[in-house]
Amino acid sequence: MSEEKLIPFNRPSLQGHEIEYVTRAVLNGHISGDGQFTKKCHAYFEKELGCARALLTTSCTHALEMSAILGEIGAGDEVIVPSFTFVSTVNAFVLRGAVPVFCDIRPDTLNLDERQLESLITPRTKAIVPVHYAGVGCEMDEICEIANRHDLMVIEDNAHGLFGKYKEKLLGTFGVMATQSFHETKNITCGEGGALIINNPQLAARAEVIREKGTNRSQFFRGEVNKYGWVDIGSSYLPSDALAGFLFAQLEHATTIQRKRQAIWKRYAEALGDWAGAAGVRLPFVPATCEQAWHMFYLICPNLSWRTRFIKSLRERGVHSVFHYLPLDSSEMGKRVGRAPNGCPVTAEMSDRIVRLPLYADLSEEEQSRVIDSILGFDYRG
Repeated sequence: MSEEKLIPFNRPSLQGHEIEYVTRAVLNGHISGDGQFTKKCHAYFEKELGCARALLTTSCTHALEMSAILGEIGAGDEVIVPSFTFVSTVNAFVLRGAVPVFCDIRPDTLNLDERQLESLITPRTKAIVPVHYAGVGCEMDEICEIANRHDLMVIEDNAHGLFGKYKEKLLGTFGVMATQSFHETKNITCGEGGALIINNPQLAARAEVIREKGTNRSQFFRGEVNKYGWVDIGSSYLPSDALAGFLFAQLEHATTIQRKRQAIWKRYAEALGDWAGAAGVRLPFVPATCEQAWHMFYLICPNLSWRTRFIKSLRERGVHSVFHYLPLDSSEMGKRVGRAPNGCPVTAEMSDRIVRLPLYADLSEEEQSRVIDSILGFDYRG
């Protein structure tokens, strides 16, 4: 490996008042859930996304679990999900006894292939869960039209796509619900955290109860009931207000963060275009209908062995690049609890070929130059 310091795949950074707000949460004497900063985050998302309700959660995983409960998805129900996604997308519904039906992805955007949806729908289908991969929107017009025709819910996994748009409409605002991630690898972060975005106002009251261990505690603190008790199923999905303070400080600088990431993404695209054409490598595809979230820059390598050599070469030059999801349909658990009627050959191929480059708000020009030079110096003919 190069004697120079390793350039990591991801590096969280401070953008403003993160430490101040975390400290203030502690000094306020309220670092449990739903304090001052949690409320500020809720108000921010409700204003920016125009949703009926936004609720911070301890993770995007927990937001997905809440969506499964709110959607009344239970034993024997089927949920259509892409095979190319993180396990949380599927686990949330499997925990409720549902059967994941794996859909293959499009070879261009790596998003769920909406052209296969009709063939996967059965009388047991309850929901479609599109994942906006790399913050590039799925074909939501067609997905929503199919869902409406078959009376199915659309629950968006928008872990990658905060502030991204499809046909000028924000991702996360199409389905009855959507989930967000604030894991340290995401554009806006608090280390671990998430949010449930509720677009159907009829679900808002119950969502509060589920998030508060199945109690009407939130109503009690608003003075709407004179005592609170156990009224529904639920769990403890509230993050600490200290984490919410960190998150709100990031949200205050969201425009700056997005602008930095956009500049890095565009520089990669401009610097690597000619090299990619010569090496037989494909750069990310963003349809004209989409405004991406600048979440990820990836390369589609010619094959698995090429990618293995490429990652090794970059590591030797002091650059940490990584691959991504393994196909869920062919995983041990996926084969046990789910099914893939059409198979997922594109997922399998892309999983073997994709590699992600370092991209974070504080990646300096000098560091990015090192990444680019390391790529251009790779012997792709070897």
